[in-house]
Amino acid sequence: MIPPHLIAPAVRAALAEDLGHGGDPTSQAVVPAGTRVTATVAARAPGRLCGVPLAAETFRATDPAAAITVHRADGEAVAAGDACLTVAGDARALLAAERTALNFLGHLSGIATATAELVALAAPHGTRIAETRKTTPGLRGLEKAAVRAGGGHNHRFGLDDAVMIKDNHRALADPADGLAALVDRARERVGHTVTVTVEVESLAELDAVLTARPDVVLLDNMDPPTLAEAVRRTRGRAVTEASGGITLDTAAAIAASGVDVISVGWLTHSAPALDVGLDVTS
Repeated sequence: MIPPHLIAPAVRAALAEDLGHGGDPTSQAVVPAGTRVTATVAARAPGRLCGVPLAAETFRATDPAAAITVHRADGEAVAAGDACLTVAGDARALLAAERTALNFLGHLSGIATATAELVALAAPHGTRIAETRKTTPGLRGLEKAAVRAGGGHNHRFGLDDAVMIKDNHRALADPADGLAALVDRARERVGHTVTVTVEVESLAELDAVLTARPDVVLLDNMDPPTLAEAVRRTRGRAVTEASGGITLDTAAAIAASGVDVISVGWLTHSAPALDVGLDVTS
């Protein structure tokens, strides 16, 4: 799930942040040098995993000779108590890596778990779940991989991926330009492979912009009946995407409107971490 080239740089940056210039003085003072240990990283609550390769790489970074056995892969469902990986190596080194490894695994698994819950609600209606660009700086690629691990789909990775005309763009554009004119202007600017999305807040705005044939219409903060009518008017003319304030309680009704995609910002910025822990076994 996680592109391999993202793993080592993320681990190096996270360990540098945690270990600073002095390493782990607690373990250096308390744990005898040369102590060997075997420990297991396990889920303490049910969920969907993501970040196992990052956790393994974190332990490997502090102890290159560590023996690591992976029990569960990214994308797998786990129950409370399930072992994710076992690591055997130098005790001081493993303790130095512990918190960073668990932070990666808990945070990304939390995103994957929340995504899987939304996917289950939307799947009966054929609706895809996607995240947004509301990601942690420096962790976007990892967090978007976690959405994939949960069965979701990725929105644009950056501003340069696509055109998305939203409320602030409209507020700062020439007042004489309507939505259709803004779509036309965007198409003149970008290449033929770049999609154009327009955010609309009402059925009247939807009707106005459909004449310009955008690739995607972003239906912002619409209730399910309005979404259903928007889908009916748009069918076959553009991809429909619902966004704004969507929760686990409302996702099923929104998906039932027939929208193609539901995009959810809180998946990456507010999903609760999955509870994982490291226990010394020998």
